Order: sequence, then C-alpha cells, then structure tokens
Amino acid sequence: MAILLLFGVFFLLLIFGVPIGTSIGIAAVLAIWKYHLGLDMLSRNFAAGIAKFPLIAIPFFVLAGIIMEKAKLAKKIADLATLIVGKATGGLAIAAIVTAMFWGAVSGSGPATTAAIGLILITPMVAQGYSSYFAATTIAAASGLAIVIPPSIAFIIYGNVTGVSVGALFLGGIIPGIIIGLSLIGGAYYVSKKRNYHGTTRRGSLKEILIALKDAFWALLAPVIILGGIYAGVATPTEAAVIAVFYSLFVGFFVYKTLDLKSLYEALVNTAVTSSVVMFVVTFAGIFSWAAATLGVIDTSARFIVSVSKSPIVVLLLTDLVVIIAGMFLDAISITYVFMPILMPVLAHFHIDPLFFGVIFVVALAIGQITPPVAVNLYVAANLIKSSLDRLSREVWIFVIAAVVGLIILTFFPQLSLWIPVKAGLYTP
Repeated sequence: MAILLLFGVFFLLLIFGVPIGTSIGIAAVLAIWKYHLGLDMLSRNFAAGIAKFPLIAIPFFVLAGIIMEKAKLAKKIADLATLIVGKATGGLAIAAIVTAMFWGAVSGSGPATTAAIGLILITPMVAQGYSSYFAATTIAAASGLAIVIPPSIAFIIYGNVTGVSVGALFLGGIIPGIIIGLSLIGGAYYVSKKRNYHGTTRRGSLKEILIALKDAFWALLAPVIILGGIYAGVATPTEAAVIAVFYSLFVGFFVYKTLDLKSLYEALVNTAVTSSVVMFVVTFAGIFSWAAATLGVIDTSARFIVSVSKSPIVVLLLTDLVVIIAGMFLDAISITYVFMPILMPVLAHFHIDPLFFGVIFVVALAIGQITPPVAVNLYVAANLIKSSLDRLSREVWIFVIAAVVGLIILTFFPQLSLWIPVKAGLYTP
C-alpha cells in the first residue's frame, strides 16, 4: 500500500502537469503524514539533504560553464572542429558532436550544453543544407555527453547518494564518454550519407587549423586543469569546481577579453536560478527516498528485482532499460534519488561494482535526456529553432539507437569504466 501511495501520488501529479520537484515532495510528505513517520523529520531531512560538501561543487561547475559560455569559449572549440572536418560527409554534424564532447568537459549540464552549442552551430549547419531538425537533434543528443564526460552534475549526485568517490566517477566517465561520442558520430554519419549532408565548402589549411588551435588553446585547457587537479590529487572535485570558476574568470576577462561586468552579473543570476532548481529537487527527492526506506518500499522493491533473474548481466540490462524509460518522464536527479536506494542492495547481492554501475547508470540517464516526452535537451533544441518537440522526436531515434548500442558495450565490459580510476589510484574495485 505504501508503494501505491508514494508512486501513485507522484505519477498522478506528474500527469496533471505539476513540476517534478513539487510532485515528489508532495508524495513524500503525504506518505510521512499518512503513516505517522513524524512531520518534524521534514525539517531535519530538508537540511541534511543539501548540507553536504560534495553538493557545493554543483553551483561552482554551473557558474564556470555559464561564464565560459558568455566568454565565447565554445565558439573557439567549434571553429577549430569545423576547420578540421572540412567538407567531409556529415562534417558539420561531426564537428557539433566533437564540440559538445569538449564543452561537456566544462559545463556538466546537458541543457546548458545544448543551448551553448546550438546557438553557435545550428545556423551554419542549416546554411550548408542540413535540415534544421537534424541539426537540432544532433546537438541535443551530443549534449547528453555533458553528464557522462567529467565534470558531471549527475556523477556528483550519484556519488552523494551512494558514497562512491566523485573523483573516481569523473575519471570513470572519460572512456565511456568517448565511446558514446563515437556511437553518435556513427549515427550522424549514417544519416548524412543518406541525405548527402557535408561540412564546409573546403577543409581548413594547416595554417588555418594551427591558428584556430592557438585561439582555442585556453578553451581546450579548461578540462585539463579541472581533471588534472583531481587526477594529481591536488584538489577534490569541489575544490576543482572553484578552480574552474577562477580559471573561467581569468580567461574571460584577461585572455579573450570577451567578458564584462554585465555578463558576469547575468552569469551569477543564471547560476543562482539553476542551482536553486537543482537543490530544490535534491532536497525533496531525498525526503522521498527516506520515506520509501522507512516504509520498507526499498527492501520490497529490491527483493523483487533480485527474484527476476539470477544473472547479473540480465539484471544490468533490465536496469538500463528501466532507467531509459524513466528518463522519458523524470529528470536525472529524481531518477537517481528514487531508484538508487532501491538498486544499491541489488548491486551488493550480485557483487556489481558501484563505480562501474554508476557510469552505465549515468549513460542511461543521458539517453533519457533525448527521449520524449520530457527530453530536456530536445526541448531546449526545439526552442532554439522555434519548432515543436514532436517534430524533433522523429529525428532523434537514430541517436537513441546509437547511444543504446554504446551503452550495451559498456554494460558487457566493466573495465572500460574502471581502467582509468584504478590506474590513477583513486579506486579499488
């Protein structure tokens, strides 16, 4: 009965258009009141949900990404990628994916990456004959890599819920991020070949590429500084986020000189709004998880999952599917707080490594960012081209299929996720 109340109320409110954070909060509070769990626990859980050191990294990474976007660092990377691919089949689509991969290593947010890259590359792609729908969906799909390639807000949340090292998760996402990126490039090339989409009219000369490389040097250095500090043990992920902010300010004000006080003020306002939304969901999702655990919902659900199959790989594949389906209706933070407490006993039962699972879990969340009807990345892209989500949904499935193929590969080969953090000495399986 507790399961029906918690999840029934939650999904009923979603159907009526209530925001996700509010829906999950109302369902949790109603369950706490109905089963006399103590309404005085709300204030304690509310404070405990956000008073955690790793979560401080979220607003700093958000701020760093917004500052770098306003400083036009994304354009530097896009110009370089476009010159390299030249007039190759699907060249501009490939350039968009590569740019999103690099920008994801700065932003950590899929919707933010979609907006930053879309404003730069959709117009040139349309000018070269690409369908605006295909251009928008390509960028939306590639921007999902922002939560796989570190730094990643999704990894910070996962680490906060499970206790897995965020630094190790960051490093674990590097190879999988590249693999999913290559899968998306394969999908973009397939469509471009069928539709005769190309890049620019000519490939950039060696001199032009070197000049663009020099111009983009400071932009390309950003992820190296962020991850290098963590990899070298000089900084925690939270400290690396603070370093990223100061680096972005230095580059914006003194190197490229594209940042002014007005842009900085706008960046601070945007960061405050974005971070408050994230923390709102984090807080109420945490209360929801506590209520579910106290009422025995988590234990009951875990026992059911364990009874489905005795094969770890079957359970992993089913989990991939469930998370992708959940991504059609919920945001990444809510999914993590709702499902991970249920899945953690399952991981322990099957001796599945939590860092490896965290990587494939976040990859599945990234796929959810482009699967309608929620599809936050697709929604942002649709707004950029003044189109409907339904129209873009027809174009996105090739990328969903490509990303799912990459996810299956990662599921069968855990070492792809574990190799770098183990070699770096940040994780012991």
